[in-house]
Amino acid sequence: MKRIVGALILGAAISTLVPTHAAEPLPITDTHLHYSHDAWEVFPTEAAIALLREAGLKRAFVSSSSDEGTQRLYKAAPDLVVPVLRPYRRRGELYSWMHDDARVAMLTELLARNSYAGIGEFHAYGDDIKTDVLKGVIALAKQYDIFLHAHSDAAAVDLIFEQNPTAGVLWAHAGFVLPEDIAAMLRKHRNLWADLALRSEQGYQGKIQPEWRALFEEFPDRIMVGTDTYTPERWPYVVAHAGWSREWLQDLPQDIAENIAWRNAERLLAAKR
Repeated sequence: MKRIVGALILGAAISTLVPTHAAEPLPITDTHLHYSHDAWEVFPTEAAIALLREAGLKRAFVSSSSDEGTQRLYKAAPDLVVPVLRPYRRRGELYSWMHDDARVAMLTELLARNSYAGIGEFHAYGDDIKTDVLKGVIALAKQYDIFLHAHSDAAAVDLIFEQNPTAGVLWAHAGFVLPEDIAAMLRKHRNLWADLALRSEQGYQGKIQPEWRALFEEFPDRIMVGTDTYTPERWPYVVAHAGWSREWLQDLPQDIAENIAWRNAERLLAAKR
């Protein structure tokens, strides 16, 4: 109960910082959400869906540890939730999952049973991509023509495309690298997209920083927004994050703002589903 109250207070406090608008809000697709087993206890399915709708989301890309959380939300709101298959059975497997030989069989079974837009978000760096498990994951994504949501460094992204040049990769957090480094990777790989989850430097006080504006103008069709609910306490922030995203997106030309807000997510789904 204390966690629920604390999370709700946090969400309310953050929400007061975001102005509200009477006009129709810009549609937002949040491409980086998790509804893992610890979140179920804090926010039951109905409460989680209510937050997504309060945020005015057009779509919500959801993965979870385990996949049961994703299936709960998708069953409750198939019009809103885009299921993505996370290769974790529980939280805490970020650095060990790629060494579990049974993991590919688990993913194969779930892919045969359910519908997914992608596999991820998974954590893998550098030569992790050369493990048999990652090779199997990349092969499954190719087989089902779905994207890979990779929390990875640039070296790992390069190795994914080395194994499958036609892969579609959504680069989680835009790799946590500088805008010029994001641009270099997007130039190198035409099937690479980037989400801005946990990134705030692009929209300081509602204004686009020059280096980020250059990135958005060069790649208006390859970048998306995301919140990252990696802990239950971040779920109320989905609402505030959508409002904050609308604020800085207003500083861009309308077509680029709409692309980043939701159209690029639709393009990714159309390309890899």
